[in-house]
Amino acid sequence: MSIQGAGRVWRRLDVTVRDLPLGILFLVVSVLPGLRGHGTEVGDLPTRPFDALAVLTLALECLPLAVRRRWPAVCLALVTCGFALDQLRGYHSAAGTALPIVLISAGSHLEHRRRATVVLLTVAYVPLAIALSQLGSGGETPAEFVTFYLVLALAWGAGAWLRATRLAEAERRERVAAETRTAERAQIARELHDVVTHHVTAMVVQAEAARYLTAAPERLEQSLTAVSDTGRRAITDLRHLLDLLNPDHGPGTGPGHGTGATEAKEPRTPAVGRVLTLVEQTRRAGQPVDFTEQGTPPASTGSADLVAYRVVQEALTNALKYAHGSRTSVQVRHGEREITVEVSTDGTGSPSAAAVGSGRGLAGLRERIGVLGGDFHAGSGTDGGFTVRARIPAGGTS
Repeated sequence: MSIQGAGRVWRRLDVTVRDLPLGILFLVVSVLPGLRGHGTEVGDLPTRPFDALAVLTLALECLPLAVRRRWPAVCLALVTCGFALDQLRGYHSAAGTALPIVLISAGSHLEHRRRATVVLLTVAYVPLAIALSQLGSGGETPAEFVTFYLVLALAWGAGAWLRATRLAEAERRERVAAETRTAERAQIARELHDVVTHHVTAMVVQAEAARYLTAAPERLEQSLTAVSDTGRRAITDLRHLLDLLNPDHGPGTGPGHGTGATEAKEPRTPAVGRVLTLVEQTRRAGQPVDFTEQGTPPASTGSADLVAYRVVQEALTNALKYAHGSRTSVQVRHGEREITVEVSTDGTGSPSAAAVGSGRGLAGLRERIGVLGGDFHAGSGTDGGFTVRARIPAGGTS
């Protein structure tokens, strides 16, 4: 088994099993002949050889380390009692070093009654210091007892700092995850808005016009055909979007796919070349549109071509909704490093039956283009028309 594999197996073990070797290590070190009596010494008591009670003392100081993260309060209580017994009996074992470690661990992992624990340990230390002072030879001064207490307090403080750092990191990760989810939801909302609004607006306008064509069967049939074509395109675009959200459910993997050769061959990401399709669809909805495209798209545009497509889509949708019948101009210019889009109306049209909106589309475009480092402007002109301009740097990702 490789080192990485062994590490993964070790991390999957229960935390008690992972902490047990530390307690066993302290126990083994404490009984080594060369280290007996060379541990922590408080109170200047003479060192006593190990006896039967020393076995219990060492067990209290070492074995609870196995539960130092699972039950930090229990571990701290047992090790503290073992340490007090170690000092009062004068064993001065190496296991006494476990107390600062347990204080660090408890300061880091204890969740409840933290202040009460600190007060209780402080109160318990006072009679221990008095007893050690009376049992000792008088060589330990009160300042030395205070110094040792400060060392223990520093160990607890180190654990508290680790806990605060861990909580701050967890909050940061949670905040980043929440912001990521919010950004993803906003992006999905923008895509759904871009995909659905244009097609539905065109269908509403076309269906509204069909009401007045009952006396002209041929024109009525053309209008209803346009509605059907727009609906099928909306379904296709929605499927493309759903495939992006769920890549495992691609074309042909579920019911309803493969109903037409056109759907199977259309690209998932709309390109600038498909702007002409938008223009033709808008024309069929009764909107006069002039389309001009200049320059040659570069080999790699990143997401600039998709953003340009969305700009034209949103602008034509708004033209259908708020300036139906107004002459509309669409200009797309390809540069070496950017794509420029301008869509304008002359202000002679009138609102259609679908003239209901929230401004989400333009706001989403401004945000998306801003991420790419481009410029976006949308506003009314002096003639009453409306103009949307966008400069989109090529080669970036959105």
